[in-house]
Amino acid sequence: MRFIFGMIIGGLLTVGGAYVLDRTSGGAEPMVNWSVVAKNLDSVSALAREGWKKIAG
Repeated sequence: MRFIFGMIIGGLLTVGGAYVLDRTSGGAEPMVNWSVVAKNLDSVSALAREGWKKIAG
């Protein structure tokens, strides 16, 4: 249980740290392009849905 909780907290800290770094960087190029991340996540979820449809019939 502690391991799972630690993984969740670690993931949240990583994403939160990247978000804070991007917001406080001033005029510099952002470290993470969140629109690209969202687009990639959408394509991965669509691929997973298509794969599930093939498996489920």
